Amino acid sequence: MNQKIKIILVEPTGEINIGSVARLCSNFGLEEIRLVSPRCNALSDMAKQMAVKGTPLLEKARYFDSLIEAVSDCRRVVATCARIDHGEIPLSGPSECLPWLLEGVESGPVAIVFGREDRGLTNDELLIAQKVLKLDLHSRYVSLNLSHAVAIALYELQNFQFENSFLAQPPSKKGLATLSQLGGCLDDAENLLIDVGFLMKHTAKSRMSKVRAFMNRSEVSQNEVSLLRGMIRQIRWALNSTRS
Repeated sequence: MNQKIKIILVEPTGEINIGSVARLCSNFGLEEIRLVSPRCNALSDMAKQMAVKGTPLLEKARYFDSLIEAVSDCRRVVATCARIDHGEIPLSGPSECLPWLLEGVESGPVAIVFGREDRGLTNDELLIAQKVLKLDLHSRYVSLNLSHAVAIALYELQNFQFENSFLAQPPSKKGLATLSQLGGCLDDAENLLIDVGFLMKHTAKSRMSKVRAFMNRSEVSQNEVSLLRGMIRQIRWALNSTRS
């Protein structure tokens, strides 16, 4: 199960933090770290020194230019957030997010995403995930060190994993669409809505962000995405036929 859980770090700047995260992943039996545009050398001597026996995870870490690319094969994605200015994006605690994430490993890779050390994830990045995890901290200081946040999340995840091993497992939801499949469908829908005048180019991104958020949370299947794309293609064909 753990080999399907991916830890994703977005633009990390600290070699010590990256090394510590690699050590934590090794401690909890995870096998892959994904790095999105790291701002430091993840293979530096300091990073390896902090990783200790997690050094092999650093050496085989996968690199991506954007978060959407890093989660493109993941069936379920949980992003983390400590900011209070997250707009209307709903936040969930570990007891809601993490068991849900574990259920998803039956259908493919899943991921937990951690943001930049100084400012976390942007709202647009939070909207890529189906759920957003918030750890309860004292209101006087809600910011956690990156590696500490990873440690808490993995510890909570392990506890839920241990508890679930003694419970009847829910039926797995196979055939779920990946985020890249759903994203491509929504891109097509956005372009169509611009063409018919429902959306304006300068406000399309903002208005579609809410659609993307609730669609991401809906666990849409590959067949449902195919159906939606077929509808979009047919509507576009009808429009082009009328115009010609």
